Amino acid sequence: MLPRLECLYKHANTCAADFWQDIAPVYLKENVTGAAPAQATWFKTAWTDSELRVLFLAADIDAWATHTAHDAPLYEEEVVEIFLDPVGDLESYFEIEVNPLNAVCDLVLRRTRGGWIKDFAWHCDGLKHSVEKTAGAWTVEMAIPFASLGPFVPAPGKSWRANFHRIDRPKNSQWELSAWSPTGQPLFHVPEKFGFLDFFSYAGDRR
Repeated sequence: MLPRLECLYKHANTCAADFWQDIAPVYLKENVTGAAPAQATWFKTAWTDSELRVLFLAADIDAWATHTAHDAPLYEEEVVEIFLDPVGDLESYFEIEVNPLNAVCDLVLRRTRGGWIKDFAWHCDGLKHSVEKTAGAWTVEMAIPFASLGPFVPAPGKSWRANFHRIDRPKNSQWELSAWSPTGQPLFHVPEKFGFLDFFSYAGDRR
């Protein structure tokens, strides 16, 4: 069964210190087996009138990256990733990656008869992103403007298809893929496994 996640509405002017307080973390699973990863990762989501907000926290005793250029192959190193399909037809989706150096890779993937095409011409205009590192973890916060995704604005009771990922590459041990909705394969690009991001106006607003 594909997972569902309640994405709560927040006023954009909510105090930064309080914004995430009442939202429970959701933990990623190892992408092939669904087991707990060696180094845990959780994320939280919320939405405002104009943005999708996402917060990741990745346990990591040695978070590292070298890529700093926009649209560099961040997936070759350590990174967190978001896949979003606002239409829900699984024929195309947005991908946004951020690494421990706060570098960004953003693109659109489109299904064709010959396979998936990556379009790096798209940029998530107005994307806000920040990274903080401590001795035992790194956090990423993103604010994704709905305007950058085209005419796709959520509303209470609506759902988007989505997945949330991490690539962990410890320098002295096996690399690991984690996902909110594991694909059962050693790769993330399986849109049929995307979960459902359900937009609500408040915690009691159930369908």
